[in-house]
Amino acid sequence: MKGSSGKSRAGAVRKAKNKQVGSGGQGRQALEGKGPTPKAEDRAWHPAGKRKAAQERYTASGGKRVAGQGSGQRPGAPRGASGAARRAKTGDESEIVTGRNSVVEALRARIPATTLYVAARVEMDDRVREAMKVATNRGIPILEVMRPELDRLAGEGGVHQGLALKVPPYEYAHPIELLDEVLARDETPLFVALDGITDPRNLGAILRSTGAFGGQGVIVPQRRSVGVNAAAWKTSAGAAARVPVAMAPNLTQTLKALKERGVFVLGLDGGGDVSLPGLSWADRPIVIVVGSEGKGLSRLVAETCDAIVSIPISASTESLNAGIAASVTLYEISKLRADG
Repeated sequence: MKGSSGKSRAGAVRKAKNKQVGSGGQGRQALEGKGPTPKAEDRAWHPAGKRKAAQERYTASGGKRVAGQGSGQRPGAPRGASGAARRAKTGDESEIVTGRNSVVEALRARIPATTLYVAARVEMDDRVREAMKVATNRGIPILEVMRPELDRLAGEGGVHQGLALKVPPYEYAHPIELLDEVLARDETPLFVALDGITDPRNLGAILRSTGAFGGQGVIVPQRRSVGVNAAAWKTSAGAAARVPVAMAPNLTQTLKALKERGVFVLGLDGGGDVSLPGLSWADRPIVIVVGSEGKGLSRLVAETCDAIVSIPISASTESLNAGIAASVTLYEISKLRADG
């Protein structure tokens, strides 16, 4: 037979055998595995490992926590923030003063503004030119922005007239220090205090009337009251730059302190016992207290007043807006003082 000749059949390959005894240790590592599993705190990617690393950094820094470390958060991220959907607060409490008159008055008063925004292709007039000139002389950056951006800065309902000014948070005076400054100028104090007024437009209107009729300041409570914001700046037509606003930690206690200094506290209310015309105390130091249009004066404030005065109005009109009531009273007092 052909197969007995010892020749290999076509296509067959004979593989030589290696002469080995056993496996020689091959595969031992695979059988042993990767060794014991590291503890969670020894794994850098594990939350426990991150906490351990943060603690080591904390200890190495002498007990001073490094921003963004030890909490598993990226630096600057607020607690509970996930991804980029939430942003950390910038802490920027600046206000945006809008409107040509308000911006010009703020610049004239040398308010430490940080940026003047001018609308692209704004219609130039004397106020725009003055604002840009003053800003340039004082080194205030001037940014030309498109009107949609200026609309956003002005806020809903804001009217910017092509100009906006970024100013720092308002610095309130202290009521007693404000009184001392007026007395030091040998003037007869005339203030307006707000009780429960939350509409910034009322504050702006009262600031404007206070400046127009010889008043030296407005007092607002620290709580449940409007503050000097962009809307108040706008309504005041720049008076917020000239008429100081003082903040009272407690309005009732502040009114009592003013009374001790000889200031007559005059409250405005529709049901007052005294009629405004011919007011007999006009020549004295006065603080006019104006309540909200809906609730009027609060009980404690009303009890603190030396007199409650009413403004005669038509029977068909229920009440006057707080800003208008303050304006009428300021005008009457200024007229009586001028005649006296």
